[in-house]
Order: sequence, then C-alpha cells, then structure tokens
Amino acid sequence: MTAAEDLLDRAAAAALALAADKPWHHIALRDIALKAEVPFAELYALASGKGAVLAHLSTRFDRAALGTVSADDASTHDRLFDAAMARLEAMEPHRAALIAIAASEGMVVSALRFPKTARAILEAGGVEATPVRLAAMTAVWARTVQVWRDDEGALNRTMAELDKRLKLLAERLSKIGAGF
Repeated sequence: MTAAEDLLDRAAAAALALAADKPWHHIALRDIALKAEVPFAELYALASGKGAVLAHLSTRFDRAALGTVSADDASTHDRLFDAAMARLEAMEPHRAALIAIAASEGMVVSALRFPKTARAILEAGGVEATPVRLAAMTAVWARTVQVWRDDEGALNRTMAELDKRLKLLAERLSKIGAGF
C-alpha cells in the first residue's frame, strides 16, 4: 500500500466515523483530516473535497466485488450475485454512516458513483461492461442499494431483490440482443 492510499484510507475511516456522529453537511474536509490525524495539506493534495474521499471509499468497497473473481464454473447470474453481495457485505459495517451520508447528499449525488460500482460488478462477473449492460447494471445496483438501506439483519430482502433484478436484467438484455 502506498503512503497516499494509506492516507486516503485513514481519511475514509475518519469520514465514516464522523458521519455516524453528525450530519454530513456539517463535516468539512478539515474535520476529516483532524479526525484521521493526517496533515490537512497532504489530504487536500489527494482529495480536494469530501466527494473525493467518498470516491476513494467507494473504490475500496468495489475491491470487495472485484475480489470475487475466480475461475469456477458458476453461472453468470451467480457470479454477478456474489460480486454485488461482496460489495454490500463490505458496506454493511458502515451502514449507519453510509445511509446518513446518502441522505445528506441526496440520491442523485450518491447515484453518481453507481456506474463505477456497476462496472466493477459486471467485470467481476466476467461480463463485458458495454454501455447498455452498464446502464442496466447501474439500475439493478441502485434498486438493490435502496432495498439494502431498509433491510437490517440477515439481508434477506436485499438478496431476494438482487436475485430478482439480475434475472430481469438477463431476460431484458437478451430481448434486445445485448445478453451475456
């Protein structure tokens, strides 16, 4: 891990801790630097705003999805399901903070990061992220996250929604010749 990645990881952890305690819109990048015990100037050089810290955090969560890549003979559906669930499981310990951040940012701003996550899920599942597939997977991810925010515990509703949406995704993409 590079020094820059370590600094951003510390900032991301500090941002989550702060967001669990007070509204996101009351947290400044300076607050994150102080909480992370990193020099503000160094953090600012790597992330000139809270959005950049969240983008780094999102990339960390995406790595969980990308970590599911294997050479097994699982179906495309199962590979996509496993990648998406790995991403959600990485988010789970930070549920309260992530929900608070999303509520403060608004759904539109939060959703701007969804296509990157959708691409990671598709690629981890062995599916080329063509524009139409990426748009469809982004919609699946958006709906899944919406259900996840309200589904505490074993995530049964989240898993059922993801399963249903992935089946619809495959069905609809095959109807327009963009299947996998």
